Amino acid sequence: MAYFVYILKCSDGTYYTGYTGNLLQRYKQHQSGSIPRSYTKSRRPVELVWAGEFETKEEARANEKKIKRWKTERKEILIQEDEKQTAQIFENEGGKGKN
Repeated sequence: MAYFVYILKCSDGTYYTGYTGNLLQRYKQHQSGSIPRSYTKSRRPVELVWAGEFETKEEARANEKKIKRWKTERKEILIQEDEKQTAQIFENEGGKGKN
C-alpha cells in the first residue's frame, strides 16, 4: 500500500499539509468539510497543489512533519518543482486534478 503526503492550498491562501493512504478520498473529505475540527473546514474550497508518494506510513509521516515545519516560500518551491508529478498521482487515484 502506498501512502501520500499532500499540500492543499486553502481559499485564504494558506497551506495545509497532511498524509493519507487514500489521496482521493482524503481530498474529497477536505473539500466537503466532513472532517470535524479540520483546519481546512472553514477555508474551503481547497486545491491539491502537491502530493508525494511513499512506500510506508512511517516515511509519509516523517515527510509530512518535515514539510509542516517549512516556511511558505519553501513549500511553494516544492509545489512548482513537482506540479506535473502531483497531477499524475491524483489522476492515478481517480481524481480530476486541480480545481
